[in-house]
Amino acid sequence: MNMTQTQADAKSKSGSIGRILLEAGKIKAEDADRILQTQKEFDLRFGDAALKLKLVTEDDILRAVSQQFHYASLPVDSDLIDAEVVAAFRSHGNEIEELRTLRSQLALRWFSGNKALVVSSPTAGQGATYVSANLAVLFSQLGEKTLLIDADMRTPRIHSLFKLANKQGLSDMLASRAGVEAIHTIEAFDGLSVLTAGTSTPNPLELLSQHQFWSEIEKNFDVIIIDTPPALESADAQSIVGKVGGALVVVRNNESRLVDIENMKSQFSIAGADVVGAVVNDF
Repeated sequence: MNMTQTQADAKSKSGSIGRILLEAGKIKAEDADRILQTQKEFDLRFGDAALKLKLVTEDDILRAVSQQFHYASLPVDSDLIDAEVVAAFRSHGNEIEELRTLRSQLALRWFSGNKALVVSSPTAGQGATYVSANLAVLFSQLGEKTLLIDADMRTPRIHSLFKLANKQGLSDMLASRAGVEAIHTIEAFDGLSVLTAGTSTPNPLELLSQHQFWSEIEKNFDVIIIDTPPALESADAQSIVGKVGGALVVVRNNESRLVDIENMKSQFSIAGADVVGAVVNDF
C-alpha cells in the first residue's frame, strides 16, 4: 500500500487524528497500517491504538486533539514561552482545570460588562504573575482579543515568561516615547498580545496615574489582564485599580496573612474598585 492510500485510510477511519500525527511526523505511513489493525482488533480509538503500540506519547495525542479542535498550544519541550505559563503547553490536568474554572467565573462575573482587570497580591511571592500570564493565554484560547500588561515597572517578569525584549513597553507608552508598536503579538496564540513593563523609570506611580491611557487601550481589546506590583509594597496597584475598576486578589496558602489581605481590600475599596474575587494559589 502506498503512502497516499495509507494517509487516506488513516483519515477516513480515525477522523483527523491520524492525519495530524502523519503530517506532524509523529508516525510513519507503515505505522498507520499497524495502528489501524490494532484499532480494529481491540476496538480502540486511533490515538489509543497508537499509544498501545508505543508509537506516540500522551503529549503527542493531546497536541493532535488540540489541533483537531483548533485549540492553540505549544509542545511541552518548546522554549518559546517559559514553562511557568502552563496553559500554553497543557490542555489537561488539575492545574489547568482550576485555571479554566477561574477563567469561567471571571468571564461571567466581570468580563461580561468590563474589559480590564488588575491581578495583584498583598506581598511578593504569592503568584499574581503566574495567574495573570496563564489567564491571558486561556482567554486568548477562547478567541478573545487579549492583552496582558506588565504594570510592575519595579520588578517586571512578564517579558521573561514570554521570552520578549523589554526595551519598550508600558512606561514608554505612558511617557509618549512609544506607540502601539511596543505591544508584542504572540504568534503561537492567535489574539494574544503582551505589553511589557518597558524602560526602567524613577517615577512609575506618576506615569501610572494617567487616566487617558487606560480608557484608550481598552478600545482595541476584549480582555485586558494587568499584572501589578504587590499592593502593600507600593501605591501602584491602587492607582491602576482605581482606573480600571476591578481586581483579582492572589494569595498563597499558609503564607499570606489575613491582616495583609484585609489591608489590600481596604486600599482597593478606597480607590473605588471592586474586589472581584480571591485566588488561593497552591501551584
